Amino acid sequence: MKQTCLIVIMATFFGAVFQSCQSGKREGNVPIVGFIEAFEDATIAQARMGFMDALASAGYREEAGTLRVIYRNAQGDAGTLSQIVNYLGSRPISLIGTSTTLATLAAAQRIHDTPIFQSVTAMPEIVGLVADGGLPPPNLFGTGETLHYIDTAFAIISQQVKPKGARLRVGMIYNQAEPQSVEAYERLAVLADSLGAELVAQPLQASAEAQLVVRSLLQRDIDAFFANPDNTVFAAFETIVRNCDERGVPIFTSEAGLVARGAVAAFGADIYQWGYQSGEQAARYLETGSTEDMRVEMLKIRKRVYNPDRAAQFGLDFDTSFEAWVQ
Repeated sequence: MKQTCLIVIMATFFGAVFQSCQSGKREGNVPIVGFIEAFEDATIAQARMGFMDALASAGYREEAGTLRVIYRNAQGDAGTLSQIVNYLGSRPISLIGTSTTLATLAAAQRIHDTPIFQSVTAMPEIVGLVADGGLPPPNLFGTGETLHYIDTAFAIISQQVKPKGARLRVGMIYNQAEPQSVEAYERLAVLADSLGAELVAQPLQASAEAQLVVRSLLQRDIDAFFANPDNTVFAAFETIVRNCDERGVPIFTSEAGLVARGAVAAFGADIYQWGYQSGEQAARYLETGSTEDMRVEMLKIRKRVYNPDRAAQFGLDFDTSFEAWVQ
């Protein structure tokens, strides 16, 4: 009990010191916001749009002269990402927004005196951003997600796809370098078995390996493909779609944004709203200069969505609980 109290007291103390050190990080009266993306991706870009729209709704807009934004994209290069973090860490930044796990990890592990508002990143305990006391970094805020939602997303496959053999076989690739990707694989392997299905999974290290790995997976007679929510899948998604289409294999996912890029259906995060929710928190900080009562919040908006054209291509029907994606 005494140890728990000490942790709370220390967290409160360092949080107060942290807040007091942040109040002056502006260029005149204009706050400076840094935003880091780990790689270029049309779906992931929606998070930055949402983040900036939330700031704009609160009156912080570059075109109005009420905000200055320093945006950097690492283009999937770890060295470039490190340079970006070093650069922003040396600037008088009011706050930093991050999109995807790699960007959040890089920023949170090296920047300790500037508020970081994460998006498209799992909760801190999943990605290993907690100290011995179980607390995340005192300067980490924004919006996160657990892996519970992928259960519902994966179960859609068993409801929609009729197996060619006695047992439904679902293919999946996962990134061994991403903790949440490995955890998703382990979780889905257990879930698939409980649904009477088989998860056929293959690991990879980088998106450049995707075509070779996916083609190998497709040779194992899978009935459907599940697009795991990790950075490698996002970056290589068009390659995954092209190869699955050649073999007549439908793709399901837990990321609603991927339905626009070729998945048949999804239950999961609205990436734009994910960024918007984090941006709302960042706007409150700019307005008040305080992070009191802020934390990494749970993502609020998820949705079921399907692509009518892709559904017709594979002969699948979705009820009214799914929202149709229209181009």
